[in-house]
Amino acid sequence: MRRSDFDITDKIRTTDPIEVCDHIVGLFGELYPDGSSRPLQRAFEDLSQMYHGKHPDYHPCDTEYHDKHPDYHPCDTEYHDIQHVLDVTLAMARLLNGYQRDPKAGSPLSPELFNVGIVIALFHDFGYLRRRNDHKHQHGAEYTLTHVGRGAKFLRTYLPRIGLKKYAADASVLVHFTGYERDADTIKMDDPVLRRLGEILGTADIIAQMSDRCYLEKCHDRLYPEFVLGGIARRKMPDGQIKVIYKDGKDLLSKTPAFYVNAMKRLNEKLHQAYRYAETHFGGENLYILEMDKNAAHAEAATSASGRSQLRRVTPSTLVIP
Repeated sequence: MRRSDFDITDKIRTTDPIEVCDHIVGLFGELYPDGSSRPLQRAFEDLSQMYHGKHPDYHPCDTEYHDKHPDYHPCDTEYHDIQHVLDVTLAMARLLNGYQRDPKAGSPLSPELFNVGIVIALFHDFGYLRRRNDHKHQHGAEYTLTHVGRGAKFLRTYLPRIGLKKYAADASVLVHFTGYERDADTIKMDDPVLRRLGEILGTADIIAQMSDRCYLEKCHDRLYPEFVLGGIARRKMPDGQIKVIYKDGKDLLSKTPAFYVNAMKRLNEKLHQAYRYAETHFGGENLYILEMDKNAAHAEAATSASGRSQLRRVTPSTLVIP
C-alpha cells in the first residue's frame, strides 16, 4: 500500500528535501552528462533552511521556539507545506524529463532551463512564508490571494544569487502559471520553449497535489482553514454582503469532483496537455492521472458519507522539526 509521505511510485519520500533532490539530480545527470546541477542543488539547500525555520529572515518553526512564541507561525500553511512543494518539484522534474525525451516535443531544454524550471517549482509557493519583521499578518495563509506575486518578486532577486541571473525576469513571469489570478492565455512569453516551461510548471502544480494519497484529507482538514484565513471561503461582495463559497471542510470536499473537471479542462485547454510528458517519463501509464482519477472517484463517496468517516488516511506532519 502506498505510504502517505511518499510519491506516486511509493519510492521517494516527499517530506525529505535530500531524497527528492538526489532523485532529481540523477535525472539531470542522465539528460545532461556535462551539465551543472549546482543551481538546483543550492536551491534545495536554501529551501530546506527556510521551511525548517533556520533562515535568519524567516520565522523559525521548531518546537522550542513555538513554546516561547506561540503566536508565531513561519511555514504554517499545513496544506501548502514543504511536502506539497517537494511533490510539485518532483512532478516538474519528471515532466521535464519526459519533454526532453519526447521526439514530438518542441525544442530541447538547455541544462540552464532545466535548473530554472526546478528552482521555480521549489519556490512557487514561497509567498506563503512570513518574514520575521512581518507584524501585520499572523498566518501565512493570509497571503493566499497575493502569494504568487510575492513569489515572483522573490524569484527575481533569488535567481541572480545562484548563477541564473539571465532568467530572473522570466522566472518572475513563469511562476504565474501556477496561479489563477491571471489567465494562462494572457501571460506574455515570446519564447515558445519558455512558454512550454510555464505550462509544464502549472501542470506539475495541479497533478502533484491532486494525486497526493491524502489529497481529500488535506482538502477537508487543511485547505479549508487556509481558505478561511485567505479570504477564499467567504467573500465580501460590492454591495457589502458576505457570500459563502465554502461553509466548512465537508462543503469544500463536496465540490472536489467539480474542481477535478475544471482542473482537467485547465490541463487540456490552458496548459495544452503537458501532463502527457509523464507518460514518456514512466514509459507508458500516466501514474499522476491515474491517482487523480482515484481521488475524484473517492471524493464522491466521501461526500455522501457521514462526517469524515471515509477520510481515514493519516496526513504527514511537516511543520514541526522532530
